[in-house]
Amino acid sequence: METMREKNHTALSEFILLGFGTGLGLKVGPFVVFLAIYMTTVLGNTIMVFLIRASSRLHTPMYFFLMNLSLLDLCYSSTIAPKAMASFLADNKTISFIGCATQFFFFGVFVTTETFILAAMAYDRYTAICNPLLYPIAMSRQVCVQLLVGSYVCGGVNSMVQTVFTFTLCFCGSNEIDHFFCDIPPLLNLSCTNTNINELVLFTLSSFILASTSMVILISYAYIISAILRIRSAEGRRRAFSTCTSHMMSVSLFYGTLTFMYAQPSSLSAPAQNKVVSVFYTLVIPMLNPLIYSLRNKDVNEALGRTISSVFLK
Repeated sequence: METMREKNHTALSEFILLGFGTGLGLKVGPFVVFLAIYMTTVLGNTIMVFLIRASSRLHTPMYFFLMNLSLLDLCYSSTIAPKAMASFLADNKTISFIGCATQFFFFGVFVTTETFILAAMAYDRYTAICNPLLYPIAMSRQVCVQLLVGSYVCGGVNSMVQTVFTFTLCFCGSNEIDHFFCDIPPLLNLSCTNTNINELVLFTLSSFILASTSMVILISYAYIISAILRIRSAEGRRRAFSTCTSHMMSVSLFYGTLTFMYAQPSSLSAPAQNKVVSVFYTLVIPMLNPLIYSLRNKDVNEALGRTISSVFLK
């Protein structure tokens, strides 16, 4: 029996991405929506990266992490959207076994890294508001780079574990993935072997990552709110809160969808719901982040204004 399973596993060379369905409306509709969202995502995050790189006033730890958040949003939406859009309209909806594993790995790296970057951003705000005199030392360039590298290392380790556990399963039945990209829940559904260990690993790692980074964020904001409430002037409190509201909105959206997708037993999730939630965190949130961080941000708006003025006044 094991020999037959191994033979079937090695014979599988590709998967089929079913997307949202086979009807014309279920092909063209999602393609148009994905294209509009993806183009907005690329434009918004590219502008954010350019502004932070070009404006010397934005060369601070907070914007260092914000620039890398925009790069991560660009990377993981680009890992998903182009292939998904191509499969919506193509008659051939296949993705190779290696291609599926590669997409799975890099998506896992970028998404996991983003959770740690968001935690680092919360720590940055805590240090700036609660310990302003120590801020230049506590958030030096070296510390920022170390936090960034550590975030990528954690993301890489988690994604490697998930990829190895998932793609060493035996897929000896259908090769049709009921999703628009290679994600864990639909892949586990295709396996003809017991996936209890995989589900336990997914639940344990996802819960640990989300819980640990959430704890950093919650503790940071508990101290931040306490410090802000001690500020006597209303204007001072308003300015302090304004530096945190964008980050809190982004965290709430991102963590809420990830918790729904990965930090619950698979038996509680439905494929149709997973697709909708996946669209939200793979495309919508990366599109919204530049808007969230720029609309209420005076420094970014001023940098954008200077850039536009310099272009049109030349």
